[in-house]
Amino acid sequence: MHAKTTHRTAAFVLRVLDYGESDRIVTFYTEDFGKLKGIAKGAKRSRRRFANALEPFSCLEILFSRRGRDGLALIEDSTPICHYASLRADLERTLIASYLIDLTDQFTLEGKRQADIYRLLAGFLDLVAQGPALESLWRFFELRLLKLTGYEPVLDRCLACRSLLDPDQSYQFVPREGGLKCGRCGIATYDALPISIGTIRTLLLGRDLDLAKLPRLVVSPQTARESQAVLTAFIRHHLGRDLKSMQVVSEIRKLCI
Repeated sequence: MHAKTTHRTAAFVLRVLDYGESDRIVTFYTEDFGKLKGIAKGAKRSRRRFANALEPFSCLEILFSRRGRDGLALIEDSTPICHYASLRADLERTLIASYLIDLTDQFTLEGKRQADIYRLLAGFLDLVAQGPALESLWRFFELRLLKLTGYEPVLDRCLACRSLLDPDQSYQFVPREGGLKCGRCGIATYDALPISIGTIRTLLLGRDLDLAKLPRLVVSPQTARESQAVLTAFIRHHLGRDLKSMQVVSEIRKLCI
């Protein structure tokens, strides 16, 4: 029989599910333990332990206990670190933040510690909260998260001939193959998407640029369209569906047209 162990860690709330009359099942991404799922007993009633804390993309310090590594953790207490009020007060920022945590949830496994992912999420939520709500930030977050989780697309060379980027070549992105094919090697297929050399270079720069400089990176309308098309298709290929948060964004934008 496993002994009960108690831990304290910083965590972002990824997902909350009501359970029974008063409990909540919460999925966190933690700094020290990776993705963690736990039950907060009495969370819907407790003003002292969980007041306004268990909401998506809140950052908390949680106290939890468990026996062994399997099953739900017991969330015993929480202390807010950052509630991100500026994100919640603006619809566009709320949509971006919701997408960031949804994507993080879908591409991470429970129990696999990756502090880089925690820092990535923290850094981008701070960017969105403090600066303009740029859709380019979605793309750069996607690329960085895909890299950290082992799904990074090949954007610096042709998958077939392995030749490096050539400004005189045309390129297409093939989601099911995981990257680029140059004009010499590419054969038109149902899922191949054209992508310009300018878009490729912008994505590579945004993937590696210092986080504080990202809002100053100029993204042309063509690059915005192409990068959204290729990364959305690539993520859909790996997940087998569109993210619910992205569907919500699409529906809201239709209403605003």
